[in-house]
Amino acid sequence: MELGRDSDTGGQVKYVVELARALGTMPGVYRVDLLTRQVSAPDVDWSYAEPTEMLTPRTTESSMQELGESSGAYIIRIPFGPKEKYIPKELLWPHIPEFVDCALSHIRQMSKVLGEQIGGGQPVWPVAIHGHYADAGDSAALLSGALNVPMLFTGHSLGRDKLEQILKQGRQSRDEINTTYKIMRRIEAEELSLDSSEIVITSTRQEIEEQWRLYDGFDPVLERKLRARIKRGVNCHGRFMPRMVVIPPGMEFHHIVPHEGDMDGDTERNEEDPTPDPPIWSEVMRFFTNPRKPMILALARPDPKKNITTLVKAFGECRPLRELANLTLIMGNRDNIDEMSGTNATVLLSILKLIDKYDLYGQVAYPKHHKQYEVPDIYGLAAKTKGVFINPAFIEPFGLTLIEAAAYGLPIVATKNGGPVDIHKVLDNGVLVDPHDQQSIADALLKLVSDKQLWARCRQNGLKNIHQFSWPEHCNTYLSRIAMCKPRQPQWQRSNVGFENPEPNSPGDSLRDIQDLSLNLKLSLDGEKSEGTGTFDNSLDSIERKSNLENAFLKLSNGIIGGTEKASLMEKAEQNVSGSRFPVLKSKRYIFVIAVDCDSVSDIPKIIKTIMDVAGKENSIGLILSTSLSISEVHSLLISGSISPLDFDALICNSGGDLYYPSTSSEDGTGLPFTVDLDYQSHIEYRWGGEGLRKTLVRWATSVNEKKGQIVSEDESRSTVHCYTFDVKEPESIPPVKELRKLMRIQALRCNVIYCQNGTTLNVIPVLASRAQALRYLYIRWGMELSGIVVFAGESGDTDYEGLLRGVHKTVILKRIGNTALKLHSNRTYPLDHVLPFDSPNIHHAEGCSNEEIRSSLRKLQVSKE
Repeated sequence: MELGRDSDTGGQVKYVVELARALGTMPGVYRVDLLTRQVSAPDVDWSYAEPTEMLTPRTTESSMQELGESSGAYIIRIPFGPKEKYIPKELLWPHIPEFVDCALSHIRQMSKVLGEQIGGGQPVWPVAIHGHYADAGDSAALLSGALNVPMLFTGHSLGRDKLEQILKQGRQSRDEINTTYKIMRRIEAEELSLDSSEIVITSTRQEIEEQWRLYDGFDPVLERKLRARIKRGVNCHGRFMPRMVVIPPGMEFHHIVPHEGDMDGDTERNEEDPTPDPPIWSEVMRFFTNPRKPMILALARPDPKKNITTLVKAFGECRPLRELANLTLIMGNRDNIDEMSGTNATVLLSILKLIDKYDLYGQVAYPKHHKQYEVPDIYGLAAKTKGVFINPAFIEPFGLTLIEAAAYGLPIVATKNGGPVDIHKVLDNGVLVDPHDQQSIADALLKLVSDKQLWARCRQNGLKNIHQFSWPEHCNTYLSRIAMCKPRQPQWQRSNVGFENPEPNSPGDSLRDIQDLSLNLKLSLDGEKSEGTGTFDNSLDSIERKSNLENAFLKLSNGIIGGTEKASLMEKAEQNVSGSRFPVLKSKRYIFVIAVDCDSVSDIPKIIKTIMDVAGKENSIGLILSTSLSISEVHSLLISGSISPLDFDALICNSGGDLYYPSTSSEDGTGLPFTVDLDYQSHIEYRWGGEGLRKTLVRWATSVNEKKGQIVSEDESRSTVHCYTFDVKEPESIPPVKELRKLMRIQALRCNVIYCQNGTTLNVIPVLASRAQALRYLYIRWGMELSGIVVFAGESGDTDYEGLLRGVHKTVILKRIGNTALKLHSNRTYPLDHVLPFDSPNIHHAEGCSNEEIRSSLRKLQVSKE
């Protein structure tokens, strides 16, 4: 690991790699996959291009036979984003859906491999997906929703806290901060992570109480209230909070031998034992006039938030400290300051100027290079000189280097803001300081290097208590928390009877058959266990919702299948499944997804016909309609255009709240030949607020009407079990979608809010449901290749429009077609280029909607029927 290479290669990288490696050695854990970006670029090491790297190598062939050929921990590098180019994390946001699609492909393939090896032919899915940092949290939420697998999240550092810290410094405006750090996109990803996670793992209590409480989606007071209600068995009315769990990071200590001697004692021993000193020692000591003085060691990137300049000022202005000690600054690796990133270069130049200002030559070391394996030797050198380790950061989410330093016998001086407070409570091996108070930093360092008894006591305390931060300790707690989550995974509740020559590698064909409708309707509230585990399940709400769900399916879309008995519904559903074209989705070379949001709904049939004409009668091309309309509205629309429902392979309705398939016959004479995918309903049920959410939305509509007149009203005729629809009379007067989403989050209601049809309709669906996510579900369910999808969209559309354009699929944007919902109600608090990869070769703009213009775009996207 090239720690310190840039601002993206800090302690979090080490934490995640070591966590994966430690988990891979734990009893009961078969395999751990650490997914990251594959980089094939001339300016980074070749190993970053390796698609797979094992973290837990086996020493014997017998261990492979004992554990299994695919067991252990692995780094899996997923290719996405610009090819042959390493880019900083702030520029990765437009490419996150591409990563999700490729990661989904890896997970699905691995589920088959493990199924053959250890699952008796049944796919073996992940028990949990853990996102680290905001971008991975965004990815994990989409993967969790696509797979129906529990999600965990660790923020490491949080956007809202960073925004506040930078604003306090007064150097940049909010707009400048957003341009540099894409901070608003990051914050929205963290909010989505809160919406989606069952467990949020933090390193300290301070992170919960002072940082996460800044977010709309988390309130410590409301969390405690909801937990108390659950303990008493009281209805929470559809409200959910993730479980915050403090688990300090771990470290391996078995290979560490703290140095007991000092520099003089070692000189004597070296005459008897000629073992050479580590090379990095001479690299550091060459800076010093007197290398035997105690060393003050700081190990941090030259980043403003690490506050190294204040440390140098404190050292330079305290003569007694300068006389007693040397200062060593390990600030990553560099070849040429001019080639460093602007911020890091600025900090480093400031430090060099301060060294010159205070004439610290011979007293401060700042080596240009060090290897990761040399860091223990640097700690060892500081300990030999009876030195001190310091972390003066303005705020430190945890402070793993403090634990490392303690393991080598170094007392610490650390910021009082963040994780070091919790570390100091356990280790009691140093002093906490205000990072803004230069004098207190100097006083703490002087106290420790001058008082030998205090130094020895802090050293012994650290060594005595350090075992509490071991990786096995961390992993035991971590796995016990995962065990508290109710298992969730893709599960298809249907019969295989009636399928002709099913393909053996179809994911649905190898899963357990479930015949009972009661199981079909037994949906998880939020994937957590009930009372007794301390997590947020609500059994009363679950029972009530189960009953409502069953009734609603019997009256699908306002009476479409009204009066059907339970057994009859199941029988017909299975008949339709057996007689449907479900398995052929996998055999299609391309799937054309028509997701055009027009100014007028009446324009849609013409566009559908044009695209169908381009597709022709080829069996190699499938058709999916993706829309905000309800199934009854879709049926009317198709009839008006003389289009047969059987021309489609699937219909995504209500903005992704419902998924249907065409049926060979209408049901109960209704004239609506569609089958609802009950598996999809179960798939998206996670954290759906149900009736509690609906009542809150009705109250919101009432409050809006009281202020602005009767402009919004519930539309029960278009609402379904997983989509609450509201009519909007004056779209320009309604609060924007981001305000409504914020309001729902503040009340712990997790949902996806979408303005549709020129802003005249509001759809509220489950938080992990969307038109884009429905396509990922179809991939997992039927093996429909995502790279073979071609999405047709207008130049603008509903407020979920942006999600349709990103991923591994291809997109044709039809110019001069679209509606104004997105323009009226921006889904974003950030610019569009923070979301969409405009230079993507998978996106092409068609000049219009004619047959030839669409064919031309498809040719440029290299989509051909041959």
